[in-house]
Amino acid sequence: MAFFDSEIVQDEARRLFVDYQQLMQLGSDYGKFDREGKKLYIERMEDMMDRYRVFMKRFELSEDFQAKLTIEQLRTQLGQFGLTPDQMFNQMRQTLDRMKGQLEAEA
Repeated sequence: MAFFDSEIVQDEARRLFVDYQQLMQLGSDYGKFDREGKKLYIERMEDMMDRYRVFMKRFELSEDFQAKLTIEQLRTQLGQFGLTPDQMFNQMRQTLDRMKGQLEAEA
């Protein structure tokens, strides 16, 4: 079975996309959130990042040509910004850590 033919892969890709879109929409109002809302948003973003990292690892471990091509395309796209996938995840983590730090400073 091809990687992208898997119902599990398709379902997770769909859920990640929808969840990401919803979080980005919600995040546009982040500054209006109360402390608990901000904490919840950060937790959801961390969860999303973890899910995305696992999803990408499945691509990397797959022997499927399309999966390998997808990873290479991601690397190429990120490379245009001078980033690797690991650097992208590290920057996302740093951003969330800064957001947490700001929350703690407000307490």
